Amino acid sequence: MNESTPLRGRVALVTGGSRGIGRSISEVLAAAGATVAVNYVRDAQAADDTVAAITSAGGAAAAYQAAVESVDDCTRMVQHVIDDFGGIDILVCNAGIASRGRFVADTDPDEVARVVAMHAIGPHHLSRLALPSMRTRGRGDIVMISSIATTNLNAGGAPYNMGKAAMEALAMTLAKEERAHGIHVNVVAPGIVETDMGVRLARAQTGNRELQDLRSLDATSPFGRACQPADVSSVVLFLCSSAAGYLTGQRIVVDGGGRG
Repeated sequence: MNESTPLRGRVALVTGGSRGIGRSISEVLAAAGATVAVNYVRDAQAADDTVAAITSAGGAAAAYQAAVESVDDCTRMVQHVIDDFGGIDILVCNAGIASRGRFVADTDPDEVARVVAMHAIGPHHLSRLALPSMRTRGRGDIVMISSIATTNLNAGGAPYNMGKAAMEALAMTLAKEERAHGIHVNVVAPGIVETDMGVRLARAQTGNRELQDLRSLDATSPFGRACQPADVSSVVLFLCSSAAGYLTGQRIVVDGGGRG
């Protein structure tokens, strides 16, 4: 195996793979040799741009539309990826939405259902659908992109906190169930990352509705800068590599050690 392309021959499905953290993960896995299925739900142009960036750099990728909370969409997408590339070796559950920063007493029940479905029920659907293929591939990797929200459990974030906590419970359960099949299941839990969604989460957590640029928080951030998508994608790459061949059921926090 070429050390510069340690994932050559492997197929990765990255949900929410066209923007922010997901785009960085898609590009990093592709640069390591994986063929990447870039999932998106609405922004076809962003998905096409990500695929174009990967292919222009010499990688292989294709875009797939699906709402991950829909079992029908997930079924169609997984089958399409398997038909196109022969199987799935890596599943990165990254797609997510922020909750609105309201206290429980003021939260719309539809918001709770929507956010929990996106972060937990969708990954359950996708894992169930991908596992039959993954079990035949020699090694499989499922990486769930969670959040330090499950540690902090800040007020005003119940739907998001609940969704990510359920995602982590799914990951730790899968790690036990699938180890005998050579499948590694791990969690990456970033802090606030400089993305569009990161700005929305920061607004909800700080109560500062005027916040526009996370780099304005650099002075109070670990190492003097806000967390970047590449800080997360590099950990995902490590977890999918042979260097992490004896790791499963782990939760890696990517927050620079916190703000303490």
